[in-house]
Amino acid sequence: LLSVTEQKLRSLAELQQAVLQCTVSNPVALPAFRFRDLISFCQGSCCSIVHVVSCEEEFQQQQLDLLWRILDPGAHTALQKHLVCGPVKVTNPSSPIGADQYFQLRKHQMYEASVMKYGELAEDEAWTEVISTLTVAAIRFEMLSTAHRNQITLDLEDSSISTKGTKSGAFVMYNCARLATLFDTYQRAVEQGTYPPLPPASELNFSCLWEEGEWLLLFNYLLPFPEVLQQAAQLPPPSKGIRITANTEMVCKFLIQLSMDFSSYYNRVHILGEPFPHLFDQMFARLQLLGTVRDVFHSALATLHLPPLSQI
Repeated sequence: LLSVTEQKLRSLAELQQAVLQCTVSNPVALPAFRFRDLISFCQGSCCSIVHVVSCEEEFQQQQLDLLWRILDPGAHTALQKHLVCGPVKVTNPSSPIGADQYFQLRKHQMYEASVMKYGELAEDEAWTEVISTLTVAAIRFEMLSTAHRNQITLDLEDSSISTKGTKSGAFVMYNCARLATLFDTYQRAVEQGTYPPLPPASELNFSCLWEEGEWLLLFNYLLPFPEVLQQAAQLPPPSKGIRITANTEMVCKFLIQLSMDFSSYYNRVHILGEPFPHLFDQMFARLQLLGTVRDVFHSALATLHLPPLSQI
């Protein structure tokens, strides 16, 4: 039995409006029915509709899906898919907490952790944007590192967030900033005449890369990265069935492991050596390798809608 209510009809009107607004370059996202969101991707006249719905609301969302198909039997309604999300549990909450309170709490904790690590530097106004970016990264990794079908358990204690924990989004952003600083330092040295510019990749001698960590970065991260994106960041082609899977946890795990191995390599190997011509071949090869690592960081973060940090 399919019940038709005023709320459902209002939600359908919002969905239809979203489809009308959708363009190739601008996917639309809007609240669609209480806990539900709709994301609409258009290609030409064909739209793929993804409903993001909590597990508690899945049955009601399926009713809305069916009602829309009956009232508007177009191609876009036939392509509807559902992304079902598990519940979020907060351990030992002193009181109910909303999304805004959660963000402000994490931001305050990130600020305190930054002051503890960087001292008075972190109290400068220039750090406001950095701390906000680190907070967003910490929250997204906290949420997206768990498969969307599973329950997320949040620990809101101060000890649960850190600027240096190797499992956190802040750690990933920190290593992005290290790469940005490396290339900024190199570019300034080139402008000052200390080093020559980086030659084209076709002219580099990659046999100079003999460190185990360099080949680990190549074979464990650079070469497999397209496959990681294919498995985690693409919606399946049109097929029977209403459920889809978005493996954001694969991207988070990939970035954390990459950060750990890059950090280990970077701490051990001196990239910008003495400005002697006989050392340039190895330096150029390493810069080319790490430039590609930087691109992979940026591309993977983009799938999580996170901008890379340029400095900390």
